[in-house]
Amino acid sequence: MATPKFDVYQHVTDAIISEIEAGTPPWRKPWTGERGGLAFPLRHNGEEYRGINVLMLWIAAAKNGYASARWMTYKQAQELGGQVRKGEKSATVVKYGTFDREDPETGEEKAIPYAKAYRVFNADQIEGLPGEYYHQPEPARDLGTVADPELDAFFQRSGAEIETTAEPRAYYDLRRDCIHMPPISTFHEAAGYYATLAHELTHNAEVRIMPHRYAAPVVL
Repeated sequence: MATPKFDVYQHVTDAIISEIEAGTPPWRKPWTGERGGLAFPLRHNGEEYRGINVLMLWIAAAKNGYASARWMTYKQAQELGGQVRKGEKSATVVKYGTFDREDPETGEEKAIPYAKAYRVFNADQIEGLPGEYYHQPEPARDLGTVADPELDAFFQRSGAEIETTAEPRAYYDLRRDCIHMPPISTFHEAAGYYATLAHELTHNAEVRIMPHRYAAPVVL
């Protein structure tokens, strides 16, 4: 059976839609602090990525907690004296360009657009690179945002277990049946905190209503 052809456009579309549906895509995170990766993505030589690749690499970095802004191919890593760790998964970026093709009817050259996918790794996945390729994530900042007692009481009545730690991520941990939230003081606004908490609560409710969809432990 032939292997299905990789559809670059569909891959990009699916990745962005998935992050929007997740409620807190990395380009719209309402709290401060990072596990890493939300710096503007750079190529191995320090050049900035453009267009859709910025979003694609933000998504990959946010999901995996990468702190470095630098991305490169396997070969580029080797040329810099590094080695991708065994088992690391690459991220997909897209190169857009054009090539000339003769129009069979007019004989004129036409520029034909194309999109080509290729694979890159974050510096955090690679050992042995020069020190400047590794960066520490931005620490969370206490913005003084305060809780709303009535809203806190509302979420407590939901029966969901909600824990707060300094880890700058919001997620529902299926293994422990627990919602994790960063401190509300690190959010830009209280509304952003409660909107994020409400989203994670929907995952909690969905698991209870349709447990058959979540046979394997995952973080949502």
